[in-house]
Amino acid sequence: MGNFNNINPGSISISDFNYPLPDEKIAKYPLPQRDQSKLLVWKNHSIEDRIFSELPDLLPTNSLLIFNNTKVIRARLLFEKETGARIEIFCLDPHEPSDYQIAFQQTKTCTWKCMIGNLKKWKEGTLKKSIIIEGENVELCAEKISSDRQDNIIRFIWNNVHFEFSKIIEHAGILPIPPYLNRETEESDLQRYQTVYSKIKGSVAAPTAGLHFTEEVFQRIREKGYQTEELTLHVGAGTFQPVKSETIEAHRMHAEQIYIPQQLIERLLKHRGPRIAVGTTTIRTLESIYWLGTQITTGSVSDISNLKISQWEPYQGTKKIEVNESLQAILSFMKSRQTDHFSASTEIIIVPGYEFTIIDGMLTNFHQPQSTLLLLVSAFLGENWKTVYNHALQNNYRFLSYGDSNLYLK
Repeated sequence: MGNFNNINPGSISISDFNYPLPDEKIAKYPLPQRDQSKLLVWKNHSIEDRIFSELPDLLPTNSLLIFNNTKVIRARLLFEKETGARIEIFCLDPHEPSDYQIAFQQTKTCTWKCMIGNLKKWKEGTLKKSIIIEGENVELCAEKISSDRQDNIIRFIWNNVHFEFSKIIEHAGILPIPPYLNRETEESDLQRYQTVYSKIKGSVAAPTAGLHFTEEVFQRIREKGYQTEELTLHVGAGTFQPVKSETIEAHRMHAEQIYIPQQLIERLLKHRGPRIAVGTTTIRTLESIYWLGTQITTGSVSDISNLKISQWEPYQGTKKIEVNESLQAILSFMKSRQTDHFSASTEIIIVPGYEFTIIDGMLTNFHQPQSTLLLLVSAFLGENWKTVYNHALQNNYRFLSYGDSNLYLK
């Protein structure tokens, strides 16, 4: 199957992935009904303008849809010092314990990697915040354990063992919405900036391709006999980080945690129809699964607690293997360790020239100019991405997180 030796990331100029995006094209709020957004369908080099509620009629026969079931947490915590200075602590990833589920179950203290707003005003001391949960007063404290330009490690301590950290952050925190919306989080965002199938807490940004789905759409998907599966990738703040370097080679991807159930691997092995990924996070997870299977096959992995795909791993000359060989290696790996799921860390970046291994199509929103997500779309569509985006701009499509949707089929 060859390899990716012909791809030179240093030659990919991010300026080639720019397009004019007027502010009025950015959807600041979602439509009243999720499934009434526009749906641009790209298939066989032609474009159709449809409505998202029609999706079940547009999918290829015997499709398998794969969803990212992550849930956005209220990651923004605002504290006020006695001086009146406001400090914002933005929780990114659990540090100790490092497992999301275990971190959310803590009842006294936990530490997180965080971004801090107004850091220069917080030289020392403990920040405190009073909150009321179920009629009880709780004091939440934040202590700075370590601080540098990359990571700030913050210890949270609270004085009521009846409440787990998931409950603390739910009452003390603010749901983060994308910075390009240029507004504060509103009550409606608490529902609308979550997918209807979100389950596993951990993201600081929504997998927005899924925001269009409703129970009615799912009902019609079931009636048509399509299959569905779920995985989890906790979306990090890096998803909004623009590419600041001239070439993509100098851009650094942030690591994100993925959780894969055995059921998904078994389904991928058995399924004989098209595999449609809902969202770029699902795509990056599925492609990471392939490369993890390659690692296992080549014998470079022995520790299930330290599975990781680095940013440029697919481009380092690793010989490709068949998809089913990779998936079977993962399944055998899981069974030998008597586990029905595994977790891993991925930094994978998908750029033009990447050869997709697992997916045959994707649902996604319109992405920011000069973003890694637009690079991923270009890897799938080639230069056709310009045709698609020009069509959308000329036909009143709404862009970015709360905007309209695309279905791309090979």
